[in-house]
Amino acid sequence: MSIFSLKYFGIFFLVISFFSFFNIIYSYYFNLLNNLGNYILTFVINLSIGFFFLIFKKYKFQKINLFERILIVLVGYIILPIAISIPYYLNIDNIGIVNCYFEAISGFTSTGFTIFNNLDKLDQTLILWRSSSQWIGGLYFLFSILLLIDLFDENLKRSLTNYISLNSSEIFKQVFKIIVIYISMTILIFILLKAINLRSYDAYNYSLSIISSGGFLPNDNFDLTFATDISKIILSITMLFSFFSLFFIFNLIFFKKKNVNYLSEDINILIYLLIVIALSFIFFNYENNFLNVLVSISSSVSNIGISFEQVPKNLVFVFLILVILGGSFFSTSSGLRVIKVLTLIKFSLNNLLSHSKPNQIYSNKLSLNKISANMNDINIYFFAIIIFIISLFLVSILLTVSNLDFESSFKLGILTIMNTVNSEMYDLGKIDFYNFNIFSKLSLIIFMIIGRIELLSIIILLKKFLFKN
Repeated sequence: MSIFSLKYFGIFFLVISFFSFFNIIYSYYFNLLNNLGNYILTFVINLSIGFFFLIFKKYKFQKINLFERILIVLVGYIILPIAISIPYYLNIDNIGIVNCYFEAISGFTSTGFTIFNNLDKLDQTLILWRSSSQWIGGLYFLFSILLLIDLFDENLKRSLTNYISLNSSEIFKQVFKIIVIYISMTILIFILLKAINLRSYDAYNYSLSIISSGGFLPNDNFDLTFATDISKIILSITMLFSFFSLFFIFNLIFFKKKNVNYLSEDINILIYLLIVIALSFIFFNYENNFLNVLVSISSSVSNIGISFEQVPKNLVFVFLILVILGGSFFSTSSGLRVIKVLTLIKFSLNNLLSHSKPNQIYSNKLSLNKISANMNDINIYFFAIIIFIISLFLVSILLTVSNLDFESSFKLGILTIMNTVNSEMYDLGKIDFYNFNIFSKLSLIIFMIIGRIELLSIIILLKKFLFKN
């Protein structure tokens, strides 16, 4: 590993230590002293490792190849959750190392699978820690997109920046923008949730989960917390923050006509979202529970996954499709990405039409996009779908071997790869991860990490290790 990787990991160890310190302050303020020593130990460990990595050796910026960057992102998803798992192991007796790591990975990948069946019995500081792990993981994912920018096509790159090959100054500029916008949007979500009279503790936890596209809840009273119509509408709006690009609001404020491409993807997925909502209102409003369905739609497209218990069971397949499509290129959600799928559909239709009308010329450009997708981009999108299918097949088989019925294995496999929490709208709300065997938990851990890495990077890693020549 390069010196850059040590600096990169060092920054996130310091971020983890910051949230450890926040838990220390919270414990002192509310006199929750039982686990105070554990957070102090977590703070010291992460602070020491972070500073050591940062001062280990003077680093001069140099370009590292794509394979090294993929490896850095992958290793980060493995080692950083170890630091996050420390409070779980120290605070709860006889929980086991695998369970602690499973909970930490689930939080850091913003998936939301949990081994805890009764949240009301958990210490408040541990609830805060779970939410914090998601926020840290969301930030790590956004930084990872910058590291893996060369995996994406030119059009998607231009939705982020005019500079296709990011140099050191451009990277620092984008990193600063990410941090400022990510924190600002977290605060905005907190304010919106406070406006519907959520208590500060709940609003804080939900804001950390929602902005990171995570699925951890602060309590078991989700239906009661968002019981009013206005609260459901606000919740739906806040969940869409992780569906659109992180820079969407920023680009709207600083919009320039020559940079219209910055908005093109978000405009396309906005149209897609409005169509989904309109169709749902027309066809699935027969029980006057449209706001519940709206929450489920917002939760699914943003890959959060939380829902009310009263959701139409006949919409499970629809919600799973929305989960698979996912959100924007530069958002904290997972999924195959709407624009990629739309581009593939248009490419397929163009090929069919070209056989029926050979003299016609068709463009693979979406109506709101100035840049057309070339064959290399099409191949990348196609490979991403192939890898998703292979990954889904593998994780479903592994879960089926672990004595889970095929339907549940298939649906849970989709949610695992798309980093979406199991809930009642997928008819998986009763799954008890604590009683899963070690093999099943390790399988889910592996595929939660795979789901958080750009799927094309798996091909590059396999090519590097299996075909060294």
